[in-house]
Amino acid sequence: MSDDKLARIRKLLAQAEDPAATPAESEAFNAKAAELMARHGVDAALLAAGDPGREVVGDLSVELLAPYAQEKAHLGAAVARGLRCSVVLRRSRQDGGSRYALHLFGAATDLALTEMLLTSLLVQGTGELTRRPVPRGEHPAAYRRTWWLGFASAVGERLRVTEDAAAREAEARFAAAGTSAALVLADRAALADLAASEVYPGLRPSSPRYLSGGGGADGHAAGQRADLGRTRGVERSSRRRLR
Repeated sequence: MSDDKLARIRKLLAQAEDPAATPAESEAFNAKAAELMARHGVDAALLAAGDPGREVVGDLSVELLAPYAQEKAHLGAAVARGLRCSVVLRRSRQDGGSRYALHLFGAATDLALTEMLLTSLLVQGTGELTRRPVPRGEHPAAYRRTWWLGFASAVGERLRVTEDAAAREAEARFAAAGTSAALVLADRAALADLAASEVYPGLRPSSPRYLSGGGGADGHAAGQRADLGRTRGVERSSRRRLR
């Protein structure tokens, strides 16, 4: 993806992150950024289908900062899967505590978009949750954990809608190239999954988490507005493929 397109998306996301922006303004900036991301991702997939050497599958790591790092991992999974990337949650023991990071795999354009959007959504989500008072009678940590899960769910839903729309709009161009958007995009996601499996051959799916707390609905509403290696000193690590 060209630098000017990346710069435009970054600018829109920065405007959405601005604490001075109203909820309506943030939603508009995010919606436009998500639309541009979807179009550019689909365009990159079409170009790569005609020139297989154009983009290679790569990887990158994103550290998840406490608090609620495990819940933020669900947001990372929603963004990654929505943008055709595979994601593995890595946990390491260090200094008596746990540290979490996401290891992402995907085509170069998809990885760049995933990292950009996830970074922005973490900023937006943290800002909104910080400003939001915990409802009376709710345990603060339980409320905030479920808030992040609701936020991730809404982001995933909106990404699916945006990406599906971009694929439908581009279908005629894929047909002219003798293929279909669904096939090319599915192959792109499959290559990301294969890359993850080669690095982590013993992966197991993550187990469902059942959390108490009433923040899910508020987090989901916020998500609708937001739209859209080895570590030194590690004693022990565990890895799971996020679904």
